[in-house]
Amino acid sequence: MKIDYAPIGIIRSSFKETRGMPIQPAAAAGVQGMVEMFEEYRAGLKDLDGFSHIILLYHFHRSRGFNLALVPFLDAGSCGLFATRAPKRPNAIGLSVVQPDKIEGGIVHIQNVDILDGTPCGASRPTFRNSTRPWTYESVGSRTPSRASHAGNRMHDSRKTANTPFRAT
Repeated sequence: MKIDYAPIGIIRSSFKETRGMPIQPAAAAGVQGMVEMFEEYRAGLKDLDGFSHIILLYHFHRSRGFNLALVPFLDAGSCGLFATRAPKRPNAIGLSVVQPDKIEGGIVHIQNVDILDGTPCGASRPTFRNSTRPWTYESVGSRTPSRASHAGNRMHDSRKTANTPFRAT
């Protein structure tokens, strides 16, 4: 089976190199960027501005190779690749939850960006608090204390208000 997908736009950020990048959106609080949607997909942005968070799926375009066992960043013990957010994967697909600021033409201005500049965006999904509830290592349990205590791993820091859907009414 072969699976093909094409980008719908390009993600822009201040990160030209991976060195110094945050490892996920919660550690990128306030970092701004944008998604430049390709012309043929811009009509699909209608009504997206009513959401406080967007899930971006993207292609790790600089990632090459992978290891099925590795020591994650800020961790002391080895674990399986699929228990990490490592960018080197069999299918180089990344996921970040970002906050949209505004949409101008075909450009979605976003915050909490942990994505390399020039990254191809494969998909964008709005998120509702009850359907894709952000979690913490503490809430699901972590086998490694250093991972549970790292502040950058707590996505709930970027949520706006409790017990409300992300969509404005």
